[in-house]
Amino acid sequence: MSEILWQPDRERIQRSKMFRFLQSVNETFSLQLNTYLELHRWSVQELEAFWEYYRTYSGIQFSRPPDKILSTRSMPGARWFEGAELNYAQNLLADSSEKTAIISKVEGRLLTTLSYSDLAQQVRRFGAALLELGVQPGDRVAGFMPNIPETVIAMLGTTAIGAVWTSCSPDFGSQGLKDRFGQVEPSVLVCSDGYFYNGKSFPVLDTVNALVHEAKHLKRVVVVPFMDPAMDPAQVEFPETSLWDDFLKLDASQFSYQPFAFNHPLFVMYSSGTTGLPKCIVHGAGGTLLQHHKEHALHTDIGPEDVVFYYTTCGWMMWNWLVSVLAQKAAIVLYEGSPGFPDLHALWDLIDEANITVFGTSPKFLSQNIKTGIDPSKRLGLSTLRTILSTGAPLDEECFRWVYHHVKSDLQMSSISGGTDIISCFMLGNPILPVRCEEIQCLGLGMDVVSLNGKGQPVLNQKGELACRSPEPSMPVSFWNDPDGSKYSEAYFDKIPGIWLHGDYIEVRDSGGVIVYGRSDATLNPGGVRIGTAEIYRIVERLEEVMDSLVIGVDEDNDLRVLLFLVLKNGQDLDADLKLKIQQTLRCEATPRHVPHEMYSVGAVPKTLNGKKMELAVREIFQGSQTGNRSSMSNPECLKDYEVILSNRSVKNHS
Repeated sequence: MSEILWQPDRERIQRSKMFRFLQSVNETFSLQLNTYLELHRWSVQELEAFWEYYRTYSGIQFSRPPDKILSTRSMPGARWFEGAELNYAQNLLADSSEKTAIISKVEGRLLTTLSYSDLAQQVRRFGAALLELGVQPGDRVAGFMPNIPETVIAMLGTTAIGAVWTSCSPDFGSQGLKDRFGQVEPSVLVCSDGYFYNGKSFPVLDTVNALVHEAKHLKRVVVVPFMDPAMDPAQVEFPETSLWDDFLKLDASQFSYQPFAFNHPLFVMYSSGTTGLPKCIVHGAGGTLLQHHKEHALHTDIGPEDVVFYYTTCGWMMWNWLVSVLAQKAAIVLYEGSPGFPDLHALWDLIDEANITVFGTSPKFLSQNIKTGIDPSKRLGLSTLRTILSTGAPLDEECFRWVYHHVKSDLQMSSISGGTDIISCFMLGNPILPVRCEEIQCLGLGMDVVSLNGKGQPVLNQKGELACRSPEPSMPVSFWNDPDGSKYSEAYFDKIPGIWLHGDYIEVRDSGGVIVYGRSDATLNPGGVRIGTAEIYRIVERLEEVMDSLVIGVDEDNDLRVLLFLVLKNGQDLDADLKLKIQQTLRCEATPRHVPHEMYSVGAVPKTLNGKKMELAVREIFQGSQTGNRSSMSNPECLKDYEVILSNRSVKNHS
């Protein structure tokens, strides 16, 4: 069992929302559940009872209760709460007071705030303007926006009238934007004139113009003059273009929220699209809200007194997850810019500046802090900070320990994991449980998740494939342009019918904790032994010579040959001494099976626009297949290094 790094005291446990929920379940259902493991077991064994009880317990406003809790348990095909009606935006804006709803920080600028009252007023105006344009429920509104309050207003105004919101961050190129928005054919595009990053400004209207020239269904472009307050809307080559302030001038005094079905489309999210056009994943209003509410209230213990931050762009599901925090009547913090500008203290300083209680980040950011010797505990007060969240990749031992030694010893370090596919988490934090080194604290309530071995059997304390055996409300209601559901079925249920396979390798401990090892579709299998790529990364990237790494397996000679690519510090050569050091370290800290057969120095690791390593893109190069849809990469130019290595390797192998 992993070492305990932090333990909540009795007072903190008893005042937590999770503890109160456990007590309420016991009272309501005449049970005697004493532990979280018992509560979780009940929540998946009595799936319908759990979700119906949480629907009423949560206080989420329903205009109409459901006729049935769950139509069928089969997957795909399960439908939750049919007959129920609600409005997502109305639930997020239930607090109409002058309390702060949004705190916004743009790099190099002062904080700004927006109250719940002002936010609701601007949302109504945006919704009224969409109705005036003739936008109907189910029509799409697309955002090509930085992470600023206007983006939240546009999203909530869109969902308030039953239209469907979809967004990309402004660092997307024109092809990436066309590949996404071109599929869903938005009626309205909301964009900025550019964005700021790392002390520089980046105009984007050329990208916008490339999109609008081909957008046949577009009725209006709404531009936020973010870089240049005096910009001319004529810079957008679309006749029906409005500036943000002009678009919101419409009187919204008669605007009212309309109820929509529980499974009414809310968001279109996009898969990474590494092997073709991105898949357009449609998420329903009720399932998204219900799942987020559970994760925020119970698993993260968020309430009206909290200030919640997550470093994200509006092209990543964590942005949608963050905005849903408004349903807890808490304040959310938006940050636009580089996390390292002017230096890595920027986000840590923001904690004290905005009185953040829940701080969301990534293993990459924490690792950068470790490598540069940052010590926030010596510079800052951090008196309000209660919880740190981390997602995007497995969180290794060094990051766990660094947080407790160099940030704050008394806080909950919650690694969380899920994905765009469910716009939420399979496993996450828990305020009544200890934090164990390298472990995610628990499986989420109502999430029937197990680790399956090679025979398809659920196992404890062993690495296996992440499988969800029962439906949960935030699973996609559909894929876009998938009338027969074949794309949806193939994505998750192709290997084992009726079981959702997520594409991650995990280990579920008998204590209830979870370890994530990385993507199962990029997993190495030399000599028949399964190795998660994250196991290699967490060891290799601790070495002072290594900045980043990527590992793939190439099928050769009836086995898998493991290739390790390394981004080294400036001036560092991948010489025989360093190769030996890496081999010995992997052999010592993991197993001989983890030692790569070949190592190469490269300039960069290919990554998605959300910063995730793209092992499959490199593997495709070495398998001789064409890498699909490079527009989903943040740095496709780096693939040239791998192509040169392949060419030289081929010559060597044939000589």
